[in-house]
Amino acid sequence: MFRYVHTNIIAKDSQKLIKFYKDVFQCRSIGETRDLCGEWLDKLTGIPDSHIVGEHLCLPGYEKDHPTLEIFSYDTMEDSNKTINKCGIAHIAFEVEDVEKILQLLLENGGSQIGDVVKTEYEDGRKAVFVYAADSEGNIVELQSWS
Repeated sequence: MFRYVHTNIIAKDSQKLIKFYKDVFQCRSIGETRDLCGEWLDKLTGIPDSHIVGEHLCLPGYEKDHPTLEIFSYDTMEDSNKTINKCGIAHIAFEVEDVEKILQLLLENGGSQIGDVVKTEYEDGRKAVFVYAADSEGNIVELQSWS
């Protein structure tokens, strides 16, 4: 078997960020909360005395329990600059009906806008609306719609 399972976000405040993704992006609880510690976790993470709390949220558009957005907080964490052109995973994307409406909801819930809302047409005639924004902890999110 081979399937995509989840994307993980490490949050400064997992409960606040979980609420943000539920309120803005319609992610939903599937009953998988975590409060993890122990020797096995220390070995897995390479972090002595590690402790993780958080939850798996089912992503919108899926009826069962996967794929999920896994939002965790560690007792101790590193902080780094997040930019759209950094190496590694840069952003997560959500397709929405109305980019500007969801952008406004994101802003009202503590998120921020990175670039302008852009409308473009591809060579095959498809039209798209895009914007890069950030969640309430600065993680980059792309909003997109297609017609």
